[in-house]
Amino acid sequence: MMDGNDLVTETSRRGIISQGWTRISQVYQGTLDKWTPHTKFRWVGSFVLLLLFMLRIFTKQGWYIVTYALGIYHLNLFIAFLTPKIDPAMDFDGDDDNGPALPTRATEEFRPFIRRLPEFKFWLSVTKSTLVAFCCTFIDAFNIPVFWPILVMYFITLFCITMKRQIKHMIKYRYLPFTHSKPKYKTVDSSVTVN
Repeated sequence: MMDGNDLVTETSRRGIISQGWTRISQVYQGTLDKWTPHTKFRWVGSFVLLLLFMLRIFTKQGWYIVTYALGIYHLNLFIAFLTPKIDPAMDFDGDDDNGPALPTRATEEFRPFIRRLPEFKFWLSVTKSTLVAFCCTFIDAFNIPVFWPILVMYFITLFCITMKRQIKHMIKYRYLPFTHSKPKYKTVDSSVTVN
């Protein structure tokens, strides 16, 4: 049976653990907030991490199942990154027979492209999954023997089929998920006088 002192000790222990977890969460979120504006550096870091993972796979000649799972997960993230948040295929309020579409003329209402998976969450998921896969390469239980060329062919086939479907979806509903730069407008020179 617990007396009063044991109950107080247990409660204070839970409080310390809770405070510690809260502090770790705050530091983690603060770090992510500092990295948010540095898009190019974040992606370069993720690419380097992915290269280190691939180098480990090539040098150790194993963990092909882990690599295949990582590739499929990254493909799934990429498709979510390319897909609009509100899928036009599911919007049944369209006026024409082809369903709703994004505006194509200046007279139509402007609706910006909003991704199902925002860029930052895409980067974060890619980085976390690559780190997990990299850690899995240190566990021999994940090194399942498999004929890796078949996995490569499966992945290439899956990639081609998935991207073909996604490109058809983009063409059908007339949207482009990438913008190269914001439009730049000419400024009026104040030294020029209007007659």
